[in-house]
Amino acid sequence: MNATTMTAEARTSRRDRFLAEAGWGGADLRLLAGDASFRHYDRLTMDGKTAVLMDAPPPMENVRPFVRIGRLLKGLGFSAPEIFAEDAEAGFLLLEDLGDQTYTRELDAGGDAEALYALATDTLIALHQRVPAEELASLPTFDDARALREVQLVLDWYWPAHFGSPAPEGVRAEFVAAWQQVLPQREAAPKSIALFDFHVDNLLVLKDRQGIEACGLLDFQDAVLAPATFDLVSLLEDVRRNVPWDLMTRMTQRYLAANPGIDRHAYMAAYAIIGAQRNTRIAGTFARLLKRDGKPWYQRFMPRVWELIAHDIKHPVMAPVAAWYARHLPPSERAAIATA
Repeated sequence: MNATTMTAEARTSRRDRFLAEAGWGGADLRLLAGDASFRHYDRLTMDGKTAVLMDAPPPMENVRPFVRIGRLLKGLGFSAPEIFAEDAEAGFLLLEDLGDQTYTRELDAGGDAEALYALATDTLIALHQRVPAEELASLPTFDDARALREVQLVLDWYWPAHFGSPAPEGVRAEFVAAWQQVLPQREAAPKSIALFDFHVDNLLVLKDRQGIEACGLLDFQDAVLAPATFDLVSLLEDVRRNVPWDLMTRMTQRYLAANPGIDRHAYMAAYAIIGAQRNTRIAGTFARLLKRDGKPWYQRFMPRVWELIAHDIKHPVMAPVAAWYARHLPPSERAAIATA
């Protein structure tokens, strides 16, 4: 039996063997977190020490990109968790426990938002300065074809959930044509590594560390080569949190001040395109999580998703997409999906 066809019992047995071989046999396991993927995390406790078990079952998940990017980040001086042991075939990793004081928890407890977002922005500045060119060249590229597939999730899932029938072919053709006009204009901005899910739920506050090492990094296995605006958009246009517009502006200016060689107009155009693309994808993804996967709780973020889309498509570069939204999905048709 290979790792992709294991029964639940066989998988548990292999997990226990993996932990025993890593010196953590008999540790207490408690669920730490799950997310919208098939991965979940357990905190292990034994003899006063802790570690984290990532359980990412194949074929749905593949831990190898996490291992590769994690070790790259550690080697460049960033606070990604150290990888103590791995069984890549079965999808088990034993990781350093960086704690669970996420940015979300720190902010909810009254943490200094300005300082926290500045630290995260400075981490991105350093990341884009440090990753070697040969590493960038080996990353998968977030190309126009992928971006175009992703935005169509809003037609595949939100449209039928909201209107009760599939999107007409003519509406889809207009949508695709509008995005095909816009997406190539991202290329005017410089490219760098994008960790992809760089937001407050995946950033940790490490108060015993200094400088950018005080920003713990999680969930970077989907890293791609993309315009350098990508992760800053993920951080600031976070559907889970209403980041004040003026704070967004200050952090964008902070990034640009550290990179005076970047054309500001090109950067801000790419920022708007990536923001609109990302949030349109999220609108479709949240509908899919509800309708296909029975996960209704993401619908509480939909008002913010639509608010961010409306903001992004105001940029002149987004005019073709803004016109499509005005014709086919105006503000009166942008809503959370009923979950009852």
